[in-house]
Amino acid sequence: MRKYSEVMNEIESRIIDGTFRGGQKLPSIRELSNRYACSKSTVIRAYTELEKRHLVYTVPQSGYYAVLMKPDPEHDPNRTVLDFSSASPDPKLFPYLDFQHCLNKAIDMYRNDLFNYGTPQGLPSLLHVLRKHLTDHQVFARTDQLMITTGVQQALAILSTMPFPSGKHTVLLEQPCYHLLIRLLETQGVPVQGITRTEHGIDLNQLEHLFRTGEIKMFYTIPRFHNPLGTSYSENTKKAIAELAKRYNVYVVEDDYLADVETDAKSDPIYSYAPSHVVYLKSFSKILFPGLRLGGVVLPPALFETFSLYKQLADIDSSILSQAALEIYIQSGMFERRRHKIVSTYRDRMLLLNRALNVFNDTESVHHAPDCTGVHTHIVLPERLHIPTLLKRLNQKKIILKNIDHSFIATFDKLPILKLSITRVEEDQIEEGIRILFEEIKRMHR
Repeated sequence: MRKYSEVMNEIESRIIDGTFRGGQKLPSIRELSNRYACSKSTVIRAYTELEKRHLVYTVPQSGYYAVLMKPDPEHDPNRTVLDFSSASPDPKLFPYLDFQHCLNKAIDMYRNDLFNYGTPQGLPSLLHVLRKHLTDHQVFARTDQLMITTGVQQALAILSTMPFPSGKHTVLLEQPCYHLLIRLLETQGVPVQGITRTEHGIDLNQLEHLFRTGEIKMFYTIPRFHNPLGTSYSENTKKAIAELAKRYNVYVVEDDYLADVETDAKSDPIYSYAPSHVVYLKSFSKILFPGLRLGGVVLPPALFETFSLYKQLADIDSSILSQAALEIYIQSGMFERRRHKIVSTYRDRMLLLNRALNVFNDTESVHHAPDCTGVHTHIVLPERLHIPTLLKRLNQKKIILKNIDHSFIATFDKLPILKLSITRVEEDQIEEGIRILFEEIKRMHR
């Protein structure tokens, strides 16, 4: 090991373990030079590298000081909670240093742009990168159809309130569905209808009836790795939805938030079958991190101008710095390397989850969807089993699950469903967690 790396490692370790607290003055250059029998320039190089990594800072004519470190609960040795409820990506799978380089490069490359407002559509160079990126998901669109938003949530807020060419106002939702969209629509007073979705899909005859007779301006759907069910539509179902959208002039809003974890190369989005009637939403929150707050939208020409106006009035433009960093991250190949890593990890965890469900669910009163992929699945419980009590008992055993009642609109009957996510559960914890879950279910169901 090189001498400067040895110095770096010691200082870094002592900052992380709390020996050096935030704001504390660090050993002087002369002190470390004597301790490690090295030149002062070697110590200066070590401190310079630590400063680049935002672990230390320098005060002129005073010395070097430790940066405040935020405690990380993930590294708490006493932390034994198994969280099957989280939808957030696993932070341990994210290469922070790589993205930090991208942020630093973005500041350097776009230093002048940071002092100007951008455009509602997004950073032009990122739009070109996004267009190429989307072709991997069988989404072929022109750059002038793309829009960068401050997360997919902003795109949903705009689509929910903006007028559509049909003049209709009702939003059709799968039931259950993404709970924050339900809250958004309720808060905005937007008319809502629901259509039942199960692991087997939806009733296409009912969908046609609603498209034909209702005041449906848009149908929001998560065809791939549905939230909260975890299941996906068949290709025939996606083709049928596309055909109905074109026939009855209804726009489909396709939330493909987990497209990057798909392992089936033959699985295409609804957009590929009806680009004129599908708004395609692309999220980076689950494959990178929610704090990035960037999403991509592919808009049919008839909706683009109105969407752009609403976007501009909402926030002028999305963060230029985040956009530039994402562009560099994708262009450099870092994104694809991370994607392969996270897909491999989540695939292994889902295999273990499916296996554990098959082993421990030996009761006919509980149903689980067979062999789900993605990052989550669900179980259907007996109706007479009191879910809040089950969740409380599991919590006492440090197993965290959440009720999904909030995933249903007020006019729909709530179903006894629990969502099981693997993004925050280690491989060696999955079997034990599922074993405890079914032990508690059996105790309550006797």
